[in-house]
Amino acid sequence: MYLEYWGLQKFPFENVPDPEFMYYSAEHEEALARLVYAVKRNKGAVLLTGEIGCGKTTLSRVFIQQLADSEYDIGLMTNPSLEPIDFLNEALYQIGLNPQSHTKSELLKMLNDRMIENMKNNRTTLLIIDEAQLIYKETFEEIRLLSNFQLNDRYLLTLVLIGQPELRDIIRGYKQLDQRIAIRYHLNPLNKDNTEKYVVFRLEKAGRTKTIFTAAAMEEIYNYSGGVPRKINNVCDLALLIGFSMKVEKIDIDIIKKVVKDSL
Repeated sequence: MYLEYWGLQKFPFENVPDPEFMYYSAEHEEALARLVYAVKRNKGAVLLTGEIGCGKTTLSRVFIQQLADSEYDIGLMTNPSLEPIDFLNEALYQIGLNPQSHTKSELLKMLNDRMIENMKNNRTTLLIIDEAQLIYKETFEEIRLLSNFQLNDRYLLTLVLIGQPELRDIIRGYKQLDQRIAIRYHLNPLNKDNTEKYVVFRLEKAGRTKTIFTAAAMEEIYNYSGGVPRKINNVCDLALLIGFSMKVEKIDIDIIKKVVKDSL
């Protein structure tokens, strides 16, 4: 559509968790450092929260890329809205097992055997649960039980719980699980300066080196988005499309205001 017109090789503002387009604000760098530290030090459980669209899922994909396959057995659950038995089955499936049983005790034994095998082979078993605020209340009890898998000197499983801000309050309702959370971090929206850098970064990653958005347009993007990357992507993508249809040289504040108005 507008790629050739703007001198782009890729669409710069897609709302997909592509690690290549990960913008590292100071908060994102710290969040990633905490995740990596928690896993490498076998801390047991980690909690990462943030507002909708702040880059949690993309960060989790970058996090996975930083872990060597030979050292980590990684399961990623992106749809945890499951009944307890289905949740355990999905967790086992995501770490590469094919459970044939539907009894809780056999599923837990299968998981325990896998974790012991991984430990003997110097591999860490890691289960990442995205959108964890959607987990059913009764299923959280299973997660608490998973956090009990440990030897005298180490955890056999590292849990990474990722979700929206309300996940913090949900976790507090399960005291034993809450006490197992060794590291917590909350991602906030980008500030004005980082919003502008984010837009420039995404354009450069897509192949554009010259400025497209005017300073006033950038300020309006921040005012509309509040620094939330997903909203930044939406407004910038539509602005580039409209700018292409109007055959303008730059995206000014009027185009951004038009996009915002059409989005309301």
